Amino acid sequence: MRKFTLFIRLSAVVFATIFATVSIAQSTEAIIDSIVAEAFNRSQLEPLAKELLDGIGPRLVGSPNMQKANDWAVEKYKSWGINARNEQWGEWRGWERGVSHIDLVYPRVKSLEGMQLAWSPSTKGKTKTGEVIILPNLTDSVAFANWLPNAKGKYVLISMNQPTGRPDYNWQEFGTKTSFDKMKTNRAAQTEAWRKRIANTGYTNRTLPVALEKAGAIGIVMSNWSSGFGVNKIFSAYTKKIPTVDLSLEDYGLLYRLTEEGASPKISVRADSKENGVVPTFNTIAEIKGSEKPNEYVMLSAHFDSWDGAAGATDNGTGTLTMMEAIRILKKYYPNPKRTILVGHWGSEEQGLNGSRAFVEDHPEIVNNLQALFNQDNGTGRVVNISGQGFEKAKEFIPRWLSKVPDEIRKPIVTSFPGTPGGGGSDFASFVAVGAPGFSLSSLNWSYFNYTWHTNRDTYDKIVFDDVKNNAALAAIMAYMASEDPEKTSREKAVLPVNPQTGRTAVWPAQVKATRKGGID
Repeated sequence: MRKFTLFIRLSAVVFATIFATVSIAQSTEAIIDSIVAEAFNRSQLEPLAKELLDGIGPRLVGSPNMQKANDWAVEKYKSWGINARNEQWGEWRGWERGVSHIDLVYPRVKSLEGMQLAWSPSTKGKTKTGEVIILPNLTDSVAFANWLPNAKGKYVLISMNQPTGRPDYNWQEFGTKTSFDKMKTNRAAQTEAWRKRIANTGYTNRTLPVALEKAGAIGIVMSNWSSGFGVNKIFSAYTKKIPTVDLSLEDYGLLYRLTEEGASPKISVRADSKENGVVPTFNTIAEIKGSEKPNEYVMLSAHFDSWDGAAGATDNGTGTLTMMEAIRILKKYYPNPKRTILVGHWGSEEQGLNGSRAFVEDHPEIVNNLQALFNQDNGTGRVVNISGQGFEKAKEFIPRWLSKVPDEIRKPIVTSFPGTPGGGGSDFASFVAVGAPGFSLSSLNWSYFNYTWHTNRDTYDKIVFDDVKNNAALAAIMAYMASEDPEKTSREKAVLPVNPQTGRTAVWPAQVKATRKGGID
């Protein structure tokens, strides 16, 4: 009788275990099904994108738009029942872009396509007109120093005039091999000659505008073409008193040719930017508290700032929206996660991962207990690559989590283990540098680097919303699986490969301190 009773008891335990396992599996499947259905059928991405990208616009660190975006995100999270806060991590030069007018006024009249660079000085409410000259080709820095007084009262063209406004793919499609090869050869020679022209001044691309400013130039004119139709990259100015403007390839070429031909063109510039002193700068953090392991963390990550040549739609509006949508969905279908789920919207990534580096410095209690971080920051495309970032055991837990992702989302993803640790590029690297498991959800290209990355065309219309829906579902599922995993992730580092060029074993990237005061002399 005892044996029979023992058998009954053991059978009950086994049955209960099996039933619990089946129930957990069914629960997991149900939650994932709900996540996917919400992401694709009840997406909030488009209205969010309109509010952020059209309503607020670009988010240059230190600008009023950046502060508006931080506050908007906090309020949006609160409307979803998610706790959120802005955490100050530093201070930055406050600057606000205004209206720019750049016009050719002689030998004919034409409005030119262009804008101030970020943090460029204004024209102080005035329109400044002057002749355009080209940076001369001189033998050495002595000759350039002797020439410098000629810049007084002039606008100086400091970029190479591109030999073609057609991107290479257009030449490959329509040009003959002979003409394409000739163009590339001529362009390479012209590029090298311009590099020497800059070097012979004794200055660099960074210091040359300042030298021209000190010599009395009234403005710097450049064109940073991004090798595509209609696209320029827009970064920051180095001048302190005079405007630096970027012109389209087409209009820059017009000025350059007119100058070469001796037409002595004149342009008028009015740039109405504002200096706003020193302003605080923030990360926005959203949080769903863990129910069983509240002091262990899963993070969704995307930088919030952008350059301001356009709206910052794919760099990194899409990453921002992906993570906002992912946690919105998690709050709805997984409101009591085992581990705490955080979203980090980082400031000043574009100037050196500063917001995320500051967070790593300021929150060791989170970083030391990080289960996993998933970062997205390379455009609108669906995720197609995940690297183990040099963590030896990533080959165990990442495939385990990915196994629950629907085939249509998972199958295009190529994984590489253990991978090599990222030393920069985006905010996951701030965590990897201190040995915390941060991973990049790397996207399909969609002509990102030429057409939207840091360009004047990074706007709402470049978003492929079906791909972003895909990524929101993926991020939500990966966060869910990482939170539910009974095992804590290993931080064991893989043996890194030998660099074939140096013969030395690669080393783990070192932690870099955040710049806490930016653009402040």
